[in-house]
Amino acid sequence: MRYTYKNIQEFINYKTWSNKKKIDTLLEIDCSLYAHLGTDSTKAEKEEVKRKSIEIYRTIKKIDKELGDDFLLTMNLKQ
Repeated sequence: MRYTYKNIQEFINYKTWSNKKKIDTLLEIDCSLYAHLGTDSTKAEKEEVKRKSIEIYRTIKKIDKELGDDFLLTMNLKQ
């Protein structure tokens, strides 16, 4: 099954998934968001993807604080 940004809260609570699998799936979703941007994407579309990406990194931080902090720091958003 392909997971999307809308599925994050659904699979993040799966007890049968390891933390690694949850993080890998979150990063796959993040990658997919950026891969679907193009040269014709509007500024609003790009900002929406960035907002979703930040939310994904904050979710990762709930699973692995250090890794999540690293991703947020990369975006200059450590919180």
